[in-house]
Amino acid sequence: MTSGLPFDDIRDLVQRLSAPHTSAGERVRGDLRRVAGTLGRLEEIAVWFARATGRQPARVVRPTVALFAATHAVSSRLGVAEPIADAQRGVEAVAAGAAPVSHLCAAGNLGLNVFDLALEMPVEDITQAPALEERAAAATAAFGMEAVASGADLVCLGTVDGAGDASAMALLSALDGSEGGEWQDAGEGVQAVLTEALALHRDHSGDPLEAMRRLGGREIAALVGAILAARTQNVAVILDGLAATAAAAVLQALNPDAISHCLMADTASAPHRQAATRIGLAPLLGLGTTGSGGVAAALAAGLVKAAGEVSAGTTEVLGRAV
Repeated sequence: MTSGLPFDDIRDLVQRLSAPHTSAGERVRGDLRRVAGTLGRLEEIAVWFARATGRQPARVVRPTVALFAATHAVSSRLGVAEPIADAQRGVEAVAAGAAPVSHLCAAGNLGLNVFDLALEMPVEDITQAPALEERAAAATAAFGMEAVASGADLVCLGTVDGAGDASAMALLSALDGSEGGEWQDAGEGVQAVLTEALALHRDHSGDPLEAMRRLGGREIAALVGAILAARTQNVAVILDGLAATAAAAVLQALNPDAISHCLMADTASAPHRQAATRIGLAPLLGLGTTGSGGVAAALAAGLVKAAGEVSAGTTEVLGRAV
């Protein structure tokens, strides 16, 4: 990022997004209906992938899961005794192939990358100060763009753990203009954090990127960059977890069309489901797997791949080259 103000390049990219590949999506829809009739949500998934990537048929060729890990000073208020050590163990488990998502990726032929976002340097306590300086937030978003540098056509984005969930809740509430009361089921400790953080940063929540750098963490900033990079490079995205939802909400607040290439894997609670609905993303699954470090995204990727194979099969039936 090279402009004078750190967030300028993000704002510029968000406003210059090209239109989705509507014609590819409609060709996929037409082919499916000619051969198989109406396939409900499976049809919609295939059409969504074609619109996001421009591919017809909507076959997934290079799917990957990308997970981010970061730490938060506010975690100590939420009963986490060793947030840095916990985050490091989570990253190591994914890297070693021992995490649940690792097994699912191996079984489903999905690539898997994990990104360590300065775990030894927790972001500021959002009840006391902005989580990040603007330049640091922009740099982290730029780093997140590397999640799509491997040439994937479907990227599943999430976090290694739920360390940033309280920040994500605060950010979603700020973007929606609420007081955070919708997250009461998260517990008294989280509710107290949300109340204090939202009160402290209330005057700055009108700008989505400013709200992100004040209330979010490094994983949310990185996810903003990854989602945006995917949109500019015709890569379809599956979102997993509260942090990914909050990142998508930031971009959607900047440009309503910015997350047309995204699909929500699952939601963790009724408020999470409502937050996803507000930005136009209906969860694909209902398994309650969003706290499992990419598990929901890996499972959802299997459905997207299946929809793509059906699309490719109908193309073959109709006598076209795949």
